[in-house]
Amino acid sequence: MTAQQSSLAPTTTKPSSAGTLYAALGVTSFSFSFPGTAWALDGFGPWSAIGVRGVLAAVIAIAALLMTRAPLPARADWPALAVVAGGCAIGFPLLTTLALQTSSTANSAIVIGALPMATAAFSAILTRRSPSKVFWAAAGVGAATVVVYTLSQNHGRPTVADLYLFGALLVCAAGYAQGGRLSARMPGWRVIAWGVALAAPVNLVVALAALPNEPVHLTTKAVAGMAYIAAVSQFGGFVVWYKGMGLIGVARASQLQLAQPLLTLVWAVLLLGEHFTAAVPVTAAIVLTCIVVTQRARTS
Repeated sequence: MTAQQSSLAPTTTKPSSAGTLYAALGVTSFSFSFPGTAWALDGFGPWSAIGVRGVLAAVIAIAALLMTRAPLPARADWPALAVVAGGCAIGFPLLTTLALQTSSTANSAIVIGALPMATAAFSAILTRRSPSKVFWAAAGVGAATVVVYTLSQNHGRPTVADLYLFGALLVCAAGYAQGGRLSARMPGWRVIAWGVALAAPVNLVVALAALPNEPVHLTTKAVAGMAYIAAVSQFGGFVVWYKGMGLIGVARASQLQLAQPLLTLVWAVLLLGEHFTAAVPVTAAIVLTCIVVTQRARTS
């Protein structure tokens, strides 16, 4: 098996504890993304928020690449990096920011609820290797549990925001799978750095077009939210996330994200004043059980 294949499909060996830790840190970092975006929208228009976060992240990424004298990626890696750029540095921020204009943070967590299954599916397609039936069963139960819970917060009624979220789910899953593949032979931080740098021209155009036409109010929440989604959601979180995926595989790492919607709900209560029902502890218990099963499942 090549390094590329081993990064995309779980192996029969015990998962690296370090890889699990890195992936868990990435999940925790991303769990603040929706609250951070909501804070940014307190002072920025939606298109301004999208463009500015991408430009700021690109400044950090390009500075890191220059300071470390990072070599250019191999020619064969550029198509995958383009998918990372389009999915994680343009598509996901764009679609989720538009969704958060009309959708609550709790309902928007449906994206993360289905993202692990979508990422594992992309991984299986790319490698032509599929995790075991136990893995898929546990992942399916966990994803369905989270989706049912988050949909119940909006009484199960699909909206335009839900369409944005569905699109965000697909493009982000593709970016995760390709980024995890590249992380097997390239440091994870370089994967996202090059992806963010590739997306910089698009985000710069969006920022320049939006800022003169959307009012900007630099409140404390807006500045803090923008700083977080640019430095962590768009770059720093991916550094540890891709490193984790490179160590334990895309499919197995992606299942850790089943806990992300629940963490997001906690931050939504603490930071945004939103409320959730008593169903949260039950959902958390089911999801955590599924995570344990998927982490221990062997490949077929």
